[in-house]
Amino acid sequence: MSTLNPIETASFPPGTAPDLFEKCAKFGRVAEAKAAGLYPYFLPISGSEGTEVTIDGHRKIMLGSNNYLGLTHDPRVIAKAVEATNEYGTGCTGSRFLNGTLDIHLALERELAEFMGKPAALVFSTGFQTNLGAITTLAQRHDAIITDKLDHASIIDGARLSSAQKYRYDHADLAQLEEVLQRADHECPDGGKLVIVDGIFSMEGDVANLPEIIGLCKRYGARLLVDEAHSTGVMGPTGAGVHEHFGVTDDCDVLAGTFSKSFASIGGFIAADEKVVEYIQHHARSFIFSASMAPASVATVRECLRILRTEPELRERLWRNKDRFWQGLDSLGFDTGLTTTPIVPIIVGELKQTFVFWRSLLSHGVFTNPVVPPAVPEHTCRIRTSLMASHTDDLIDEALGAFSRAGKEAGLI
Repeated sequence: MSTLNPIETASFPPGTAPDLFEKCAKFGRVAEAKAAGLYPYFLPISGSEGTEVTIDGHRKIMLGSNNYLGLTHDPRVIAKAVEATNEYGTGCTGSRFLNGTLDIHLALERELAEFMGKPAALVFSTGFQTNLGAITTLAQRHDAIITDKLDHASIIDGARLSSAQKYRYDHADLAQLEEVLQRADHECPDGGKLVIVDGIFSMEGDVANLPEIIGLCKRYGARLLVDEAHSTGVMGPTGAGVHEHFGVTDDCDVLAGTFSKSFASIGGFIAADEKVVEYIQHHARSFIFSASMAPASVATVRECLRILRTEPELRERLWRNKDRFWQGLDSLGFDTGLTTTPIVPIIVGELKQTFVFWRSLLSHGVFTNPVVPPAVPEHTCRIRTSLMASHTDDLIDEALGAFSRAGKEAGLI
């Protein structure tokens, strides 16, 4: 009996199977949004001063950046990036395993470990790769991964790529987290458990209740990974993050973060016990098979870290700006959801109205981010804004005036 060729046993006659690109041809939402003048993504910025940008030759107030400390245009930071480029070149052109480890990579890792309150740290080329590498390496077959439903996409994808059993609980529902931990105990008796949570949730602006989450992790023997991407530089007495804010650093097993927010660059890191970092360093595919951080990026992060540690007034100004903006929106009657941080969402609801509101804001001189599913649940579309330490009172008040006019035009207030 001969073995049939796979083509001969296909469900479709040769040449009649669906075209792989058929879904691309049918994808029409972008064209529809562009035709309506409501397409909000990939807008080219032709100039930037941090708090203000130029789009189509017009000045806009930037309220759509994660540049929380306003350091992307700090002359001290730029000078360090130039200095590193002159000394090391524009890139390492290789992985950290081979030719891509510079002495400044190691210096940054030592400085980050000390800052985060952990024995060791490891830097990755992007924040997304950080979570992919750490999660897939730590949680494997027979283990359980437990995530908040509103965790960042890099966490969700890291969980998907892992061979571990996956569990999710409703956002901030700690009673449901406990139920999930109990299920994992029963269904994964031969493995460990890893709970993963954002320190600050990037689309809601609320803070994870780490003390209670830690209590549940201890009760059920789970390890905890906290992604401090949006909280490093923002929360805590020295700006180390939510773990420092709550005073629970020793109870957080792994801390992750990114350099694309307060650190004005690109890249990411984990901080943990030395053996944990060493294991990830030698097993995480997104670390081993990626080119290392460029010298300019490393130098930028180091200088931002120095400034963060020596100039606490930046965080004080950031929080003062957040209060001024949030109070202004509240007085106008906008719904800002659960936020308690410099991430301030304005809840709109439906997609089309969100795009209309975004376009109106842009026409009134304010750049914001429209956020729609799958980044947020259905019917909770929103305009995401975030404050910087470098915003002035005049800029915030000008932006609030634009929100007032645009909100009335969109029927939101």
